[in-house]
Amino acid sequence: MQESRLFRIVYYLLENGKATAPELAQKFEVSIRTIYRDIDAISSAGIPIYATQGKGGGIFILNDNILDKSLLSEQEQEQMLTALQGMAATTGKNSDELLTKLSGLFQLKSANWIEVDFSDWVHGNPQQDTFNFLKEAIFQKKVVSLCYFSGNGNKEKRNVRPIRLVFKSKDWYLYAFCLLRNDYRFFKLTRIKELEMLSETFTQDLTPAKIEKQIQVEKTVAVSLKFDKKIAFRVYDEFADKITEDSQGNLYVQVNLPDNEILYSYVMSFSNCVEIIEPQYIREQMKKRLQEIQEKYRT
Repeated sequence: MQESRLFRIVYYLLENGKATAPELAQKFEVSIRTIYRDIDAISSAGIPIYATQGKGGGIFILNDNILDKSLLSEQEQEQMLTALQGMAATTGKNSDELLTKLSGLFQLKSANWIEVDFSDWVHGNPQQDTFNFLKEAIFQKKVVSLCYFSGNGNKEKRNVRPIRLVFKSKDWYLYAFCLLRNDYRFFKLTRIKELEMLSETFTQDLTPAKIEKQIQVEKTVAVSLKFDKKIAFRVYDEFADKITEDSQGNLYVQVNLPDNEILYSYVMSFSNCVEIIEPQYIREQMKKRLQEIQEKYRT
């Protein structure tokens, strides 16, 4: 307990520059006498901690001694704090102890620059728990049992070796080795239910470079789309600088989309404000799906 308090005193002083003994006693819920004993212990460990009396006095650590031990430039320190904030934003937890420690060590105040909100208008915030669960499974290299609702509507029980969490096309996915299919697969987090971390562990048989290559390999098709001008707000939201416009204000986009059911679901999300121009086989497949939908509403 004392050792933990000693570290926290050091980090507090590094972050705040100076503090009085009563201030430290109140913060760490000990007596002033205990604080002075802690200061002696910190000094005995070789950390240059000093106490001065009188107006403007207090307890402080010589910063130069700490900074000389750092092999990181100021830019590298800022980049490290920025990366840690990005990681903290996805945890959904308020704990920022590591950020506080490093901010104090580097003598830098890190800006709170990012926030990740997993909730949406319909589902609320269930993805946060799923994300945190899978993150822990990845770190511990534990096999995970889950139920998955596939694109063809089936609910299947799967055991997977979780490899990486991937944010792509506005959604979170788990990239994992599926023991049922004996192959690597993507699993959309919103379709994952009934998670259980098994006792079975695994070793990573892919290097980071191979993982990157596999994640990037996805069969896509170039699709030309025509949008009605009344949905321009969404077109500019999603396609940015890939847009051309005709004299009537219609918008045209050519984009690579997954050559599977995701393509048709995505295009249909624009309702009657979009038309597939090319390729012809995609256009025919969409026509078939629209006819099937129309049949459902004949009665």
